[in-house]
Amino acid sequence: MNPSSPSAAVGKRSRSEAAFQEARQVLPGGVNSPVRAFRSVGGNPVFMERASGAYIWDIDGNHYVDYVGTWGPAILGHAHPQVIKRIREVAEHGTSFGAPTLIETELARLVIDMVPSIEKVRFVNSGTEAVMSAIRLARAYTGRTKIIKFEGCYHGHSDYLLVKAGSGAATHGVPDSAGVPATTAAETLNARFNDLESVQMLCEANPGQIAGILIEPVAGNMGCVPPEPGFLEGLRKLATETGACLIFDEVMTGFRVAPGGAQQRYGVTPDITCLGKIIGGGLPVGAYGGKKDIMAQVAPEGPMYQAGTLSGNPLAMAAGLETLKLLQQPGVYEQLEKITHLLCREMGELLKQKGIPHYTTQVGSMMTLFFTENPVKNYQDVCTFDRDRFNRYFWGMLDNGVYLAPSQFEAAFVSLSHTDAEIQKTLEAAEQALR
Repeated sequence: MNPSSPSAAVGKRSRSEAAFQEARQVLPGGVNSPVRAFRSVGGNPVFMERASGAYIWDIDGNHYVDYVGTWGPAILGHAHPQVIKRIREVAEHGTSFGAPTLIETELARLVIDMVPSIEKVRFVNSGTEAVMSAIRLARAYTGRTKIIKFEGCYHGHSDYLLVKAGSGAATHGVPDSAGVPATTAAETLNARFNDLESVQMLCEANPGQIAGILIEPVAGNMGCVPPEPGFLEGLRKLATETGACLIFDEVMTGFRVAPGGAQQRYGVTPDITCLGKIIGGGLPVGAYGGKKDIMAQVAPEGPMYQAGTLSGNPLAMAAGLETLKLLQQPGVYEQLEKITHLLCREMGELLKQKGIPHYTTQVGSMMTLFFTENPVKNYQDVCTFDRDRFNRYFWGMLDNGVYLAPSQFEAAFVSLSHTDAEIQKTLEAAEQALR
């Protein structure tokens, strides 16, 4: 579907305004996930009604070129006909059984074939659950307790990981959320992204105590921040030398930046991998997997307990399986890379012509336009962005028919449904938004 002129100014959003006021009466903050509330950009959220291909419609009938992509899963575009068809077929036989099904094994085999580090996999219900379980697994396997993570990397809302997470508070050693005990947060050590020395220092200060080094191999929750050459390789070496598990959180990058994720793109193999988003084709799902001897710790094969009523439910398995099969078609990743590069290049040229300080990053079909003149290599660099400029840009793009994440600390996602036409409409919207 290719709506005409989505880059023209959209109409009023009065129904969204009313819907938000009603939602606030029954939902904390009126939403079920904080960033949706638009607080970081100063305003009220848009309520969406439907989506198709590269477009999304709000309840007032406005339509937008979408670069949120349900925060990553919509790599094929929204409501892909083959995925929807498969979900309907499976749903006719039941939505969940709480028992093993053949489709779980089929999807598991495909994941193992595609992701270099995975020899066995366990399906769960979200990325948060996958990472939480992977940490428990690393601790069970090593007999240690401490986890190294990186400032600005978000890994879900489990207690151990809400410390310097994404756009959260930047207070060292203090939880970013009420309800998280300081004693729990103390088991989490924070290093600086793209800074091997900071990791080395933590390893030396905690000899024989590091269970895992957990990282988004391409950061996506402080915007898209690529790893510097040698950084991931250095982490692999440190993990091996210290006996820690290297854990890649590929919830965002898995099947997004390459068929086998960031580990395939950069040629670095972790011990444990966490997956989500694309693996469920837009339905709630997550997974963690790794080497057979590590996964042997997971119950009922081993002593590390983890369970879930809806884990491996047939709808999510079917959507994920159909999505991954479609991604294996020739030329898919080349097209994603090409169209994303075009958007980055043209946006960069537009900002340069207007004399607006900026820094653009891209890895595969992930990208971020940072409103800062500084190179962005870590969380501290991201925090130099011009907040007022970003907020004006966000609202200007929205008012001209382009839907972006309402935060500078988020990546943008391009899908196979985005074509040259959508890029041109996006550039036309940016020309208006940047006046």
